[in-house]
Amino acid sequence: MEIHCTRPHCPRPQNFFAELDQKATLQTAQQRYCTACGIPLILGGRYIPTQLLSQGGFSTTFLARDRHTPLMRYCVVKQFQPSDQLSPVELAKAQELFEQEAEVLEKLGNNHPQIPNLYAFFPLSVTNLIKPDTQDQFFYLVQEFINGQDLAEELKTKGTFSETEVMEIFREMLDVLKFVHEHDSIHRDIKPSNIMRHRNGRLYLLDFGAVKQVATSAKKTSSTGIYTPGYAPREQMQGQKVFQSSDLYALAVTLIVLLTGKEPQDLRDFHSNIWHWRQYTQVSDTLTNVLDQMLLETPSERFQSAQEVIDALNSPSVLSQTQTSPPPHSPISPSPPISKSLAIQPRSLSEIFAEAAFIGFECGLLFMLFKQFLGFSGITVGLLGMAIGGLVYGQYYHRLKTNKLLTISGISLAVLLIPLLMIGWSILEVVITGGIAAASAIAITALFRLMYLLLSRLLGR
Repeated sequence: MEIHCTRPHCPRPQNFFAELDQKATLQTAQQRYCTACGIPLILGGRYIPTQLLSQGGFSTTFLARDRHTPLMRYCVVKQFQPSDQLSPVELAKAQELFEQEAEVLEKLGNNHPQIPNLYAFFPLSVTNLIKPDTQDQFFYLVQEFINGQDLAEELKTKGTFSETEVMEIFREMLDVLKFVHEHDSIHRDIKPSNIMRHRNGRLYLLDFGAVKQVATSAKKTSSTGIYTPGYAPREQMQGQKVFQSSDLYALAVTLIVLLTGKEPQDLRDFHSNIWHWRQYTQVSDTLTNVLDQMLLETPSERFQSAQEVIDALNSPSVLSQTQTSPPPHSPISPSPPISKSLAIQPRSLSEIFAEAAFIGFECGLLFMLFKQFLGFSGITVGLLGMAIGGLVYGQYYHRLKTNKLLTISGISLAVLLIPLLMIGWSILEVVITGGIAAASAIAITALFRLMYLLLSRLLGR
C-alpha cells in the first residue's frame, strides 16, 4: 500500500508498505513513519493519506482512507502549513482560531446536506529536520470526500451552461448560502471549482476557507489570499469588512462564467468597473436583472441576503415594477438599459494605442490645413477641438472600427494631401508632421494611462 507523507518539502513523500495491502492488517497495524523524513504517516492514528489532491499557498489537500470504519471510507485531509515567521503567540492564536473554525464547519456540515461533513481536526508536532531541537506543528482538518466533478471541470468538458442549468445551480447555492449566512459565516471563496457535483447529481459547496482565515488572522494582515481574483468584490480585495452580499457577488460572477464560458477578466472592464457579459449569452430579463444587481460595486446596493435574491427570482413582477419606479429598499434596482449602439466594449492595449495614433495623425493633418487658411486663431483651436472630440467619441463607442483605421487614415491623407500640396507643403513634410502628431498622441495616452493606474492603486479602485 502507498501512503503519502504530509510533511512539506519531504524529499521522497511516497512510502510503500506491502504488508498493509491486506485490510485486516491495515486496520490493526501500528504507526508507520516516512522513510525519508520520519513524520508519522497514519494521521490521528486512523487517517491514511494515499494521494496528493491539491496544494495552495496555505494548505495542502490529500485523499485519505479512514481505517476505523468498516469500509475504510474515503475522506479529504487538509493540512494547514503555518509560516515560519509566526511567533509563538501568533502560532497559539492560529491554533485557537483553527479550532473555532473547525467548530463552525462541524455545525454547518452536520446540519446541511450540501456541505461536506467535518470528521476531525487535530494538531501534529514533529521534529524539525534542520533544527532537531525545535518542533514543527501542523494542523489537520478531515472532511467528507465528495466523489464527483466540480463546475470548472464541467465547463471545460461540456462547454457553456444553459439558463435552465444555471438556474438549477443558482437556486441550490442560494439555499446553501442562506444557511451559511444564518449561522454567521461568510464563505469568501465562491467560484466554479468550489462547487462540486456528486455522481448522484447533488451539488455541494466546498472549501470554506478555514485554513486561509486562520493564516490571515494570525498574521493580522488584510484578507489577501482569502479570495480568488476576478470573483471577489472590491471590499474583499482591499481587505475591508466582507458581507453576505460579498458572497452573492462571487456567486453572480460564477454564474456568468458558466453562462459565457469566459474568464472574469474577459467580462469586466476594470477601468469603468462595468461587467460586459450579456453580449455573450441570451437569458431572461429576470435573470439578467438579478445578476446585474448582485454585481454592483457598492455592497449596500446589492441584495443584502440570499433570501432577497430568492424572492426576486420568484417574483418577476417585482422586477418589472422597479424598472419604472423602484420603491425604497426594493430588492431590485436595475440600472437603465444601455443601448447596444452605445455599449462600451473592452479594449486591448494595442487597440488603445492604435486609436491614439489614428486620432493624432488625423488631427495633425487638420491642424496644418486649418492653420494655413485661418491662421493660429480661436477659430482654428475650436475647429480642431471639435475634430478631436468627434474622433474620440467615434473611438470610445466603436463608431470607427479599429481594423479600419489604417484604411481611413490612407483615405484622409489622400484627400487632404491635395490642398496641402497646393499651398506649399511637401509630401515628406505632411507625412513627418502626421507621424509626429501620432507619436505624440501615443505618448500622451501612455502617460495618462500610467497616471490613471497609479491613482487607481493609491485610491484602492
